[in-house]
Amino acid sequence: MTVTFTSAGVGAAAKKMEHAVLTACEPPRPGGLQKPGAELFKIKLQFNPKELTLAKNAKWQRQAQPNAAKAGVPEFKGAEPAKLSLEIFLDSTNTMGDETVKMVEQLFNLTVPTKDSRTNGKGSPPWVIFKWGTTTGFPSYVSSVTAKYTLFTPGGMPVRAVCTVNLEEVSGEPGGQNPTSGALAARDQHTLTAGDSLQSLAYKAYGNPELWRHIAEANDIDDPMRLKLGSTVLVPALEEIQHG
Repeated sequence: MTVTFTSAGVGAAAKKMEHAVLTACEPPRPGGLQKPGAELFKIKLQFNPKELTLAKNAKWQRQAQPNAAKAGVPEFKGAEPAKLSLEIFLDSTNTMGDETVKMVEQLFNLTVPTKDSRTNGKGSPPWVIFKWGTTTGFPSYVSSVTAKYTLFTPGGMPVRAVCTVNLEEVSGEPGGQNPTSGALAARDQHTLTAGDSLQSLAYKAYGNPELWRHIAEANDIDDPMRLKLGSTVLVPALEEIQHG
């Protein structure tokens, strides 16, 4: 399933415009928690995207029925990682400087392993989270970046570009888990505010407050009564709990 969100126009009385941000973090260390590592840098978009395309696919299998002309009822076999695509417009014609080139280089850097991950084992890409106002994306990695330069200085330096950035949801495994046993994926995140509890988060995410232990395990929370306000917790997807 693919959904495209298009930005709407705002009036003069609208709130102060918030710029979309891509936050890059170190990936978890091998055997670590299923949450991003230390923050590397933020990319504040010069212009907000016109639209966002979100895609999510499920895996289904239909078994042929004996002595029947039709296949059986589809059986759920899991969900594909969610994908988010956005178009970024860059322009440095006001200075005719190299800001556009540097921003494209920074976006390209999101597609390569981090220095720390190379040192500690196999190279892994940074975890990237897209945030725009109240919209917060899932922990993801950048699968591809395409830059199209559309304007140049007389000396040939690009000063305007349109970049297409594709992000794919990351799935992690708790340390020591058999890779074939079904990993617990961090599908959503929530910043704790006053009144929040693991039970309330479980009810909001799954419709069942008794599933709060899955959130606690994903975030290595020993005492659910001592939650730090302002911290971010990762909420596993319901399908991962049911079929993990």
